[in-house]
Amino acid sequence: MTLQQALYALTIEECGSMSKASEKLYIVQPTLTSAIQELENEMGITIFLRTHKGVIPTPEGTEFLNDIRNLYRHYTMLVQKYEGEGNYRRKFGVSTQHYSFAVKAFVEMAKRYDMKQFDFAIRETQTKTVLTDVGSLKSEIGVLYVSARNEKMLRKLMTEQGVIFHPLIKCRAYVYLWDQHPLAKEKSISMEQLEPYPCLSFEQEGDEVYLAEEILSEKVYSQTVQVNDRSTMLNLMVGLHGYTLCSGIISGDLNGDGYVVVPFHEDEENPNSIMEIGYITKKNSILSKMGEEYIEELKYYLKGVQGEAG
Repeated sequence: MTLQQALYALTIEECGSMSKASEKLYIVQPTLTSAIQELENEMGITIFLRTHKGVIPTPEGTEFLNDIRNLYRHYTMLVQKYEGEGNYRRKFGVSTQHYSFAVKAFVEMAKRYDMKQFDFAIRETQTKTVLTDVGSLKSEIGVLYVSARNEKMLRKLMTEQGVIFHPLIKCRAYVYLWDQHPLAKEKSISMEQLEPYPCLSFEQEGDEVYLAEEILSEKVYSQTVQVNDRSTMLNLMVGLHGYTLCSGIISGDLNGDGYVVVPFHEDEENPNSIMEIGYITKKNSILSKMGEEYIEELKYYLKGVQGEAG
């Protein structure tokens, strides 16, 4: 396989048709078709299905394209870095569930670099998007959690995306609320005590319970409000006396000092649950220097809260 063939295959996937890809590549369509046929013969797989609406990757073709995308990305980085004046702007991205500590670690890592020379991205997003971002190499690292409730399904999705989970810390459930909430001074809070107040959660694609960011998501709550961002959730904690169930790991530097976490008091009907927070990377990938530093910042921050959240 040549790098040119890799570029051809990736361009076809992007365009969805041979004719559009050939136009973008400035080559005639027969040349492109012949190159892909040679590539398929060499690899021993069918990469694309030809339909009357265009071309689509086969399942094995999708896996192959994901693999060569990583290869071609590194090739492009090398060319842009060393060719000519070397004006390449290195990229580093993280996709994460809505964790202030993940953003805090990103801030500490990014402060070490000249922001004019790098393209950084931090994406607080839905669970499924965290998986697909890392699977497609849009982000180098993803941050999320697994539990007994969601592990089977998340492991399946991780396998589909070709990503690996690396555990960082195990936590029990905490109630996260405004420090002026009627329950804020309690030593622990039960589900019965929370009944009069709305449970806040981050909206997920398809509203699937196993993709939820909040621990004890399988519980049926009498009052619920879904939000898309952390700032709105904090506002609703104040305005509606809402609460959410989380790991207990929050960053006051980013969320402010007006919020508290209180241990969740389990009972027979509402047992506590363990969430294991970690990060995901693409299988067989090598972390960049920024990636390694970001992971070290995560570990450093979480080490400081290990005793509190464990």
